[in-house]
Amino acid sequence: MSNDLLKELRELTGAGMLEIKNALIEAENVKDKAIEILRKKGALKVGKKADRVANEGLVEAYIHPGGRVGVIVEVNCETDFVARTDDFKALAKDLALHIAAANPLYVNIADVPLEVVEKEKEIYKEQVKGKPEDVINKILDGKIAKYYEEACLLEQPFAKNPDIKVKDLISGAVAKMGENVVVKRFSRFVLGN
Repeated sequence: MSNDLLKELRELTGAGMLEIKNALIEAENVKDKAIEILRKKGALKVGKKADRVANEGLVEAYIHPGGRVGVIVEVNCETDFVARTDDFKALAKDLALHIAAANPLYVNIADVPLEVVEKEKEIYKEQVKGKPEDVINKILDGKIAKYYEEACLLEQPFAKNPDIKVKDLISGAVAKMGENVVVKRFSRFVLGN
């Protein structure tokens, strides 16, 4: 177990040194396995923090070069101390940039109006008409999941690293900062729309 690997995992995950050492032992010094173990343990920490009130934070703005697209996003955390950190500001900037690039319609799945989901299902049912009922249901589930991935910010693959979703980026920030982090709302402006 090298000090370089410990330091690298500390920077990547924000986990404590003892947690990192234990994860490396469990993963037999395989970096990716250790990260996966830490993420699983971190996810438990994130779950506990998710219930805590996040009413501090900041509003971040991003204007794309050329001035044709702009975004304003409100990102909340628990304390103004964390809101002033470089890590939190970088997260807010990344989220604003992602929103400009990916054009989500909603923050999360719960924000999608029921009538929108029903309309999407109606369209998809028309596309698969004539197939057996069980096949139709599986196709509808897949298409609705894909719709959520395209329309909901937290479900989208992160623009800077498509291997993770935006919600994973935020979960990593929660684990690193030790506070609940929530995207409250956003607006995306396009010139002429």
